[in-house]
Amino acid sequence: MRVHVGSDHAGLELKDHLVGWLTQHGYEPVDHGPFVYDAQDDYPVFCLRAAEGVVADREAGQDSLGVVIGGSGNGEQMAANKVRGVRSALAWSEETAALAREHNDANVVSVGGRMHSLEDMTRFVEVFLTTDFSGDERHVRRIGQLASYETSGELPSLPESARRDA
Repeated sequence: MRVHVGSDHAGLELKDHLVGWLTQHGYEPVDHGPFVYDAQDDYPVFCLRAAEGVVADREAGQDSLGVVIGGSGNGEQMAANKVRGVRSALAWSEETAALAREHNDANVVSVGGRMHSLEDMTRFVEVFLTTDFSGDERHVRRIGQLASYETSGELPSLPESARRDA
């Protein structure tokens, strides 16, 4: 599996560690940078490229996921989610990493390089990469609603129980 990786200066150490870890574990990492420490770099430059790499691979039939890394992971997740076709989730535990795949079929995970130990963050990524989407109908339906909104801009219909006139 190909794994696209991007970060900023706050995630550089984890990114560099992760690229080696991915290779050792049989993945094909694609490093979108940065490649040197620059405290003034901007995460969108690198995270958007990683997210676009995932989408391009998937459109070409390649099995691909992504990892974006920053100080908190919040901005990096937001950047990745701007790419059409990306569902990026912020993972702060093994459970959130697993649920991102099982329930949301996330194709990019975001982690905070300043929030956890190197070992914990590596484990979150490992869980994300090794967990499959459940395929449950309710999750498929919800993802479909998001995909439809992403392309059409039309909100999903409210269920009867949520209508004020019901």
